[in-house]
Amino acid sequence: MELTILLGCFVGGLVIGLPVAVTLGVSSMAYLLFKGMPLVVIPQKMYAGMDSFVLLCIPGFILAGNLMNAGGITGRIVRLAQALVGWMRGGLGLTNVAASMLFGGISGTAAADAASIGGMMIPGMKKAGYPADFSAAITAASSTVGPIIPPSVPMIIVGTLSGISVGKMFIAGALPGIMMGVAMMITAWVIARKRDFPRQAWQGFGELWKAFLGAFWAVSMTGLIVGGLLTGFATPTETAIVASIYAFIVGAFVYRGLKLREVPKLIVDSAISAAAILALVGLANVFGWILVSERIPQMIADAVLSVTDNKFLVILLINLVLLFVGMFMETIAALIILFGPLLALATGVGVDPIHFAVFAVLNLMIGLTTPPVGVCLFICADIGRISLWQVTRAIAPFLLTNIIVLLLVSYVPFFSTWLPSLLSN
Repeated sequence: MELTILLGCFVGGLVIGLPVAVTLGVSSMAYLLFKGMPLVVIPQKMYAGMDSFVLLCIPGFILAGNLMNAGGITGRIVRLAQALVGWMRGGLGLTNVAASMLFGGISGTAAADAASIGGMMIPGMKKAGYPADFSAAITAASSTVGPIIPPSVPMIIVGTLSGISVGKMFIAGALPGIMMGVAMMITAWVIARKRDFPRQAWQGFGELWKAFLGAFWAVSMTGLIVGGLLTGFATPTETAIVASIYAFIVGAFVYRGLKLREVPKLIVDSAISAAAILALVGLANVFGWILVSERIPQMIADAVLSVTDNKFLVILLINLVLLFVGMFMETIAALIILFGPLLALATGVGVDPIHFAVFAVLNLMIGLTTPPVGVCLFICADIGRISLWQVTRAIAPFLLTNIIVLLLVSYVPFFSTWLPSLLSN
């Protein structure tokens, strides 16, 4: 009965559009009340879920991204991307993807990427003669690369949940993220050729060099983060703090786009964003604890293994479950609730934990571009001033591309485990 109340409140909250954090909290409270357990369990389990040193990465990387964005990074990265690939057929579409790959190494979140890159690229593409639906669709699709390429907030959550080094998780996502980006660029080029989209004139190596110099300090931030983790010189938390200091210096004194009077507001905005994520982490931990106490993870594992214990079929079933969940649930909440039981299921059939973690995050990133709760779709549709249905229809080829990459990453562990294996040597 109590479990029915829990799941009923949870599904009901999602259906009526309550924030996921509120839905998790209300569902957990209803369960405890009907179970006759003290409500003090909620703050206890919330604190336990948030009491992790590595979670300090989250406010650090959010602040670093906000500081760099306020310092004029977006325009510089777009200029570099356009100099690199803008001369090809459909060049602004390719520029959009390349900019997201470069920007992803700084923002760490898909929504930030969609809003920052989309705010500049979608109007620019429309003005250059690209259809609004294509412009919004490629922006939404490419924004999902951000949380795969390090730094990545979902990878921080995964590392916290599993005990896997966050540094290894960051590095593990680099190659799949690049694969996603390249695959989407190929898809955009094919569509551009088929629909005869415009192309920009080659601007010469001089412009490429100037664009590179202009974006050098911004792109170097990714090198700073990855280099610190690869060498073991700094922990992820320390790297996030160094990145914030670096972002402040570059934005204020190198690019001179960051005004000192803006810094307090950026700090407050970053703190609010980080607090929202950590509150979600805490409430999801309460919900997850209830599921564990009800033996839901064991029931899921038993149900799947009763159908098959074939490794490849289990991976396929896990992908289907995560793709479905990603259509309806926020990424971090889905990870905290489902990652534990699905990890146990995956490792039970011989899947490497790092390999599983990467394709699990990749699944949920794809969910950010699928209705009805694809947040990147909503952001890009709003910027492009088109309907959600229009952008959903236009994004279909990119979803197919991303699913092909997902299958490659799911069934070829090398893509996920090779770089982390170098880190451990």
